[in-house]
Amino acid sequence: MPSFVSSTAEIPEIREIPRHVAIIMDGNGRWATARRLPRFAGHARGVDAVRRVVEAAFRRGVEYLTLFAFSSENWRRPPEEVALLMKLFAGALQREVDELVEKGIRLRVVGDLSAFDPGLRALIDAATGRPVPGFRMTLTIAANYGGRWDILQAMRSLLAERPDLAADPSRIDESCFSPHLAMADAPEPDLFIRTGGEQRVSNFMLWQLAYTELYFTDTLWPDFDARAIDAAFASYRQRERRFGRTSAQLDPGR
Repeated sequence: MPSFVSSTAEIPEIREIPRHVAIIMDGNGRWATARRLPRFAGHARGVDAVRRVVEAAFRRGVEYLTLFAFSSENWRRPPEEVALLMKLFAGALQREVDELVEKGIRLRVVGDLSAFDPGLRALIDAATGRPVPGFRMTLTIAANYGGRWDILQAMRSLLAERPDLAADPSRIDESCFSPHLAMADAPEPDLFIRTGGEQRVSNFMLWQLAYTELYFTDTLWPDFDARAIDAAFASYRQRERRFGRTSAQLDPGR
């Protein structure tokens, strides 16, 4: 798999439609509570929103879509809710992969998967192991993922491969470090979306979001749809992506 160059080292191509979109899917529980439903009902409706958003992103030409499904901090939730989330995840893996493959969507799952039970890990391996010749989009599910975990595991992986660097850490740079990140085979996100009204990145892709455009919406995840995607993309197109340059460098006529 290719390893992409960091935006601090090279200016990426800027497109009308973001090449890589990363989303924190927030608000399932509040959506359910507002309707006097159990939180699980909100999570179930959230799966429907995932299906809509994957389809919308695919149709609009997004090449990489990364969804934060379960953070390393989400284990702090009530055990019964965690168990239901795992059940939903397993069910989605069993139901959705055939359709993804038929459409030309490659599935990846990143995170510390060792914490999941063997049955779920087997489903993940089977789903992500499906060949998708000529795929047009990569859908990545971040599960038991955290940005700090990602940076730590990348450093451990680098030093395991290159123990000589421990004696001379000044030789460690982005070019040798970034290929060990969990998302090394994807370009950095152009657009980060968080639903549900909160305005923080919550330990998601901390290394990769350095130059990503941030978009926050009050829309709760179960209500997020193609129109909401279009609104986020419209906001993105209004951004001036300078990557350290001045506005005058982007438009010498100013």
